[in-house]
Amino acid sequence: MTERRRIPEATVARLPVYLRALAEESEAKATTISSERLAELAGVNAAKVRKDLSYLGSYGTRGVGYDVEYLTFQMSRELGLTHDWPVIIVGVGNLGQALANYGGFRDRGFPIAALVDADPSKVGDVVHGVTVQGLGDLPDIVAGLGSVIGIIATPAHAAQSVADQLAAAGVTSILNFAPAVISVPDGVSLRKVDLAVELQILSFYQQRRDGGPAVDDPAVAGLPPAPAAGAAG
Repeated sequence: MTERRRIPEATVARLPVYLRALAEESEAKATTISSERLAELAGVNAAKVRKDLSYLGSYGTRGVGYDVEYLTFQMSRELGLTHDWPVIIVGVGNLGQALANYGGFRDRGFPIAALVDADPSKVGDVVHGVTVQGLGDLPDIVAGLGSVIGIIATPAHAAQSVADQLAAAGVTSILNFAPAVISVPDGVSLRKVDLAVELQILSFYQQRRDGGPAVDDPAVAGLPPAPAAGAAG
């Protein structure tokens, strides 16, 4: 069996951005794209694009660039997007229902295959055509679907327990929307989406643009004074 080449995590994280850019170019009827144009659309430099694409075995043609259709295929294949990956959402509150109702997942090859909740009063409800099942049904659901991606959309206090149950049921890819730091066993891939953190980062840049005060003096920001030197303990 041919050994799979290792692709750096940073490159993997940029591939979906490149893929989105290629989709835009394809919609604009472009048949080829230069590394400079792809870099511009992705917000990186051209040298980084060429290095990333070299991991795919795609070097382009000097003076012509990359074939958009073929490069799209290469990236889709590398990202595992040439077939669908069923998704299980655990937690059918406001966020879980919003995720279940988002049609973009199915369009991109991630159909919502199951909804799970620990609240017995929600079991049996139908959300966007999918019937909510109980948390105790999770092992049978995973066994029936095979390779799946689990999404945690629960309150923070329940996130770790849900991650444990997903891993125990055989789920090896988890996306966590809960505002909590969780751990997973070796062999399980975990990604986190923390909307509050993203808003706080935007707040930092918004304050800079608005000329907000630098917090050299805590009193300016309404904070308590810093402890005197040597007072920590």
